[in-house]
Amino acid sequence: MRHVIALDVGGTGMKAALARVSGELLHQARRPTGRERGPEAVVEGILDFAAELRAYGEQHFGEPAAAVGVAVPGIVDEEQGIATYAANLGWRDVPLRQLLTERLGGLPVALGHDVRTGGLAEGRIGAGKGTDRFLFVPLGTGIAGAIGIDGRVEAGAHGFAGEIGHIVVRPGGPACPCGQHGCLERFASAAAVSEAWATACGDPEADAADCAKAVASGDPNAVRVWQEAVDALADGLVTALTLLDPRILIIGGGLAEAGEVLFTPLRDAVRRRVTFQRLPSIVPAALGDTAGCLGAGLLAWDLLDRTDRTEVTP
Repeated sequence: MRHVIALDVGGTGMKAALARVSGELLHQARRPTGRERGPEAVVEGILDFAAELRAYGEQHFGEPAAAVGVAVPGIVDEEQGIATYAANLGWRDVPLRQLLTERLGGLPVALGHDVRTGGLAEGRIGAGKGTDRFLFVPLGTGIAGAIGIDGRVEAGAHGFAGEIGHIVVRPGGPACPCGQHGCLERFASAAAVSEAWATACGDPEADAADCAKAVASGDPNAVRVWQEAVDALADGLVTALTLLDPRILIIGGGLAEAGEVLFTPLRDAVRRRVTFQRLPSIVPAALGDTAGCLGAGLLAWDLLDRTDRTEVTP
């Protein structure tokens, strides 16, 4: 049964699957990233995990995987197959494609940025299926974005396209690790809402999910914190839709798990801000934490498709 290996490498854990061209996941597995053991151990863990998946596929489905797709965080040189930088994994300039190809006996490997890879899956087989233009924005520890155009995701000239979290929405606001002040992710990420709510309610253990529950119960303090985040997010999204004119805005990540507690005020806030712009549909992501794996599988199948076309071209 023809299949590919799909790996989604996160800051704390790795998700993997063997995927068919239809997107069906034949086998799924998870393991810790092991970042506490250092960047070299993380890389070795990825290589070992991929090798185990290759062996599993050969044993259970009669043939080894045809290709590998890998999604990693940080800065990624997709063309050269290099994981350039990831602060939370501690690596720099890791030739991950080459290392995987060597470990796996010459298998072709596609490397992608984690958010763009998840966005690829949401656009093709998730909430944006059938849409020609979309923007995928996951609200997690930070905020990133994936710009979808006709079934592919735009990486930009230098691999930085879609970094909506670093749009300045509150000039002169809190410092951001990127070096600017007042960036969107300092106000509307799950981490930012958790921090704001923990301060407001006096419980250092409180997080964004607790804030959402308090909003749903009518707590005025929580409503204030939540609305400040929603207003900042709406400002950032309107800037993005002014530039990109997407047909659909797909919102994912931890904050989106609040459901209509987030989406009802967010749709209202965006609607109030648009003037000449066409208002896109604002919908929740559909694939949850499988988006990265599914997207990595799509990267692998796309790579095989390009290889097949090249081989038959006279």
